[in-house]
Amino acid sequence: MEKHPTILGVFSGVLGTILVAIAVWLTVVYTGAYNVAASDQHFDAVRWSFDTTMRRSVASRAGGADLPQNPFENLVAEGAGYYAESCAQCHGGPGKDPAEWSRGMRPEPPHLTEAATEWTGEEIHWIVTNGIKMTGMPAFGGRHSSEEITAIAAFVSALPGLTADDYTRLTGSAQGPAEETPSSDARGPAEPPAEAIQPPSE
Repeated sequence: MEKHPTILGVFSGVLGTILVAIAVWLTVVYTGAYNVAASDQHFDAVRWSFDTTMRRSVASRAGGADLPQNPFENLVAEGAGYYAESCAQCHGGPGKDPAEWSRGMRPEPPHLTEAATEWTGEEIHWIVTNGIKMTGMPAFGGRHSSEEITAIAAFVSALPGLTADDYTRLTGSAQGPAEETPSSDARGPAEPPAEAIQPPSE
C-alpha cells in the first residue's frame, strides 16, 4: 500500500529546511564569507533581492502625498535648485554626468533622467522624504519642509522631459560661480519650458 506523508512528516521536513537555511545564513554572517567591498558587485541573487524588496517596500508605503497634478513652473524651478545642491552629484541630469566618485557606490545611484520614469510622483516624494537604507540615499524629510520636498519631487518627476539646455537653465544659478550660465545673470532665474512641468506618461 502506498504511504502518504503525514502532516507531522511534512512539518518536520519544512522545519528542517528552515533550520538548515538559518544555519547557512548565520555561517555567512559570522564567517564574513560575503564580500561587502563596494569595489565588488553583488551576486545577481543578492542584487535582485535588494532591488525587489526596495521597490515593493516603496510601492506599499508611498500613498497619501498631496502632490499637484500639474506643478506650477516656479515649483519645478525651486526643486531644481535643491536638486543641483544635494542630488546632482550622485544622480546627474540631462547632459550632466554624476560625479565620478559616486560611481563607486553600491548600489550605483541611478541616473534619474531615465530612472525617474520608473516611479510615480508619490513614490518619488516618499523616497526623497524617507531615504532608502543601505543605498546611500538619505532621508531629506527631517531637514527640509514639506513644501521643499514637494518641489524636489516635482522636479525629479519632470527630469525625463528636460533637455540639457532646460536643465542648465533651471539649475545653473544653484551651481555657484564656477559654473556660471546665462540664466544666473541680472535677468533672474530662468523659467522652465511648458513641457518640463508635465509628469512623465505612465
